[in-house]
Amino acid sequence: MPELPEVETIVRGLRQGGREGPPLVGRTFLVAQLSWERSLAEPSPAEFVARLPGQQVVDVQRRGKFILLQLTQDWLLFHLRMSGDLRVESKVQTSLQPHDRAVFELDHHLRLVFNDPRKFGRLWLTANSQEVLGRLGPEPMDPSLSAEDFYQRLHHSRRQLKPLLLDQSFLAGLGNIYTDEALHLARMHPLQASDSLDQNQASQLLNAIRKVLVEGIRRNGASIDWVYRGGSFQNHFRVYQRTGEPCPNCGTPVERCRVGQRSTHYCPVCQPLIRHFE
Repeated sequence: MPELPEVETIVRGLRQGGREGPPLVGRTFLVAQLSWERSLAEPSPAEFVARLPGQQVVDVQRRGKFILLQLTQDWLLFHLRMSGDLRVESKVQTSLQPHDRAVFELDHHLRLVFNDPRKFGRLWLTANSQEVLGRLGPEPMDPSLSAEDFYQRLHHSRRQLKPLLLDQSFLAGLGNIYTDEALHLARMHPLQASDSLDQNQASQLLNAIRKVLVEGIRRNGASIDWVYRGGSFQNHFRVYQRTGEPCPNCGTPVERCRVGQRSTHYCPVCQPLIRHFE
């Protein structure tokens, strides 16, 4: 948390304005300050605070769960991890908050602030964004990712579906919430072997992933705790965090198990585990 829809919502707010802040595009960095230097993955803090000032924001993009600021010379990348957030605000009318780990003074009396209570988030300043993003898998919404391509990737991996879909090198952007939701919509068990799916099932799963992501983005993501606010997708969960509640398809109580140290929610009737024998 945040996952692809939440990050996409943040990116759109930074690019276009929103979330109670003005657009970030076109702003120039004046001063960079780090109150928690370990939030910075690269370069060194000294190089970071010297290299960033004077650069202007050309665009704001998303790749997987990463937020990318394209600058006039470099790329400034953020990964929010468990509790990170970004806000653009007036430095005259607002005060800094607890857990603000990096503060960037901008022109027009604005500032960009990276807040991260749990200190897991990271940022990078790099001339080549692919040095950080190069191992990410394809975007789920990318039209070039065909059902046939997805089927081949599933069979090449030969892993259980839930941990495979969480693997960012397989598919970029999915997390616990939207994986559970997509698997339920596709009626597939979280522990189903990826190479047991036929082409129709692979297409069905890819369509389910895309459907829940589109709906999540339309509802500005899910707000389920203090970390991320403003979304409403949590009001439309099919199975996630609904242990013991009726499945929206059949009424069977939703069950919860642990898969790869992650809480996993599913319907035992709609999502039966089908053993695959070669």
